[in-house]
Amino acid sequence: MATTTPGSAATRELLTRPDRRRRAKDRVMQGLVMLAFGVALVPLVSLVWTVVANGVERLSPYFLVVSMRGVYGGLDAGGIYHAIVGTLEVTGLATLISVPVGLMTAVYLVEYRRGALARAVTFFVDVMTGIPSIVAGLFAYALFATLLGPGVRFGAVGAVALSVLMIPVVVRTSEEMLRLVPNELREAAYALGVPKWLTVVKVVLRTAVGGIVTGVMLAVARVIGETAPLLITLGVIDSINYDLFSGRMMTLPVYVFRQYSQGLVPCRPEQLDCVATVNLDRAWAAALVLIAIVLLLNLLARLIARRFAPARGH
Repeated sequence: MATTTPGSAATRELLTRPDRRRRAKDRVMQGLVMLAFGVALVPLVSLVWTVVANGVERLSPYFLVVSMRGVYGGLDAGGIYHAIVGTLEVTGLATLISVPVGLMTAVYLVEYRRGALARAVTFFVDVMTGIPSIVAGLFAYALFATLLGPGVRFGAVGAVALSVLMIPVVVRTSEEMLRLVPNELREAAYALGVPKWLTVVKVVLRTAVGGIVTGVMLAVARVIGETAPLLITLGVIDSINYDLFSGRMMTLPVYVFRQYSQGLVPCRPEQLDCVATVNLDRAWAAALVLIAIVLLLNLLARLIARRFAPARGH
């Protein structure tokens, strides 16, 4: 019977065979991951290309600095300035409401978690994560209608509706980021006599600030394109309104919906056999602006996270 010695070719073959199998499996899995990435990238690229191709022709400085006030189907009139103002103000107020509430909730769940209350908070956060957006709009409208009377519509109502959708996202992402902070950092601060609240503020939050900012931007991207709750709480308007606490406001998602729902229009009142796509063009251009705003906000968030993130040692 043949025997193998530690230095023989047969022994080396037996030792290297598992390595070859692992490398082959690794290459196969890398290929599958790259294939899945390519498949996921196809609809994203197609979406961006479609929006850019259809919206860039209508996009112009004029389109960005005027509203739709006094526009009745004109081929070259009207813009989205009032919708941009409404989107930024409503989303900004929703962020101001959501970030403190969501961040403090996440800090409580990670740093001060105690008993039944923490379990109840976790349960309700999970429930809120899956609620339809229109339910958030109905909740905000019902709340303010109870307090101020029926038919109430202004920017703050829409911001409350969006904050209902943002809070669970902020809580979940912030909670995961806080859990990633090593316990050794907390223990080192406690060993120096630093109080718990100051450890949370100066050590835990400072370490996790990059992930927290990213989570906030995910929440903003989640709500900035919502249409249904804003149709209920804000309504529609063609003029500019800067006041979040008085009067209706227009937002970019609602603007896109309204322009697209109006469809084709006659080129001239007397030319019934000629139709123009001016409303559709406005809708595509507004969608392109909305994507650009989300992109700029994400870039700004990256800069903020990099600015306030703790320095890495070498």
